[in-house]
Amino acid sequence: MLIRHSVIPPISPTDDAELVQSVGAGSADALGALYERYAPTVMGLAYRLTGSVSDAEDAVHDIFLGLPEALKRYEERGSFESWLKRVTVRLVLTRQRARVRRREIAYEDAPEPSRSSHADKISADITLERGIAALPDSLRDVFVLKEIEGYSHAEVATLLGITAAASEVRLCRAVRALRHHLREVA
Repeated sequence: MLIRHSVIPPISPTDDAELVQSVGAGSADALGALYERYAPTVMGLAYRLTGSVSDAEDAVHDIFLGLPEALKRYEERGSFESWLKRVTVRLVLTRQRARVRRREIAYEDAPEPSRSSHADKISADITLERGIAALPDSLRDVFVLKEIEGYSHAEVATLLGITAAASEVRLCRAVRALRHHLREVA
């Protein structure tokens, strides 16, 4: 009987500090381990902020390519994952401000709605994603950070350089716009 053993043991949360330190010392293996662990999280957040798979992939690539340099400024306050999410948000927002973004909504790739509840859920998810993607950047950023990522208004305000009250107003406007979008497509 052949028993397979994992070459790399599962990474525990306490290993982040060791990996970060190893990446700072130039370890490509440690960088690979951080990539394996956090690339899906970074990709999901970047996609929700941009609405574009291509832009999200570019963000993931650039974040991990620049990670060894960025870690020189990393202070171990809070979790590494939270810090990495903040880096992702800042990178995406900087890019959004620097250029007019292209929207990638592939309507022809969307599955045809059917009468089954699973298909209805998929259709509703696609409709909601399209509505979120159609929001202006300022509203979408607040909506994604607050409602999807779970940040508080104070945290959203800090990340976006606005006040907590402005975050609340933008969230209200985003929800209103999404309701309007959902009524139009229904």
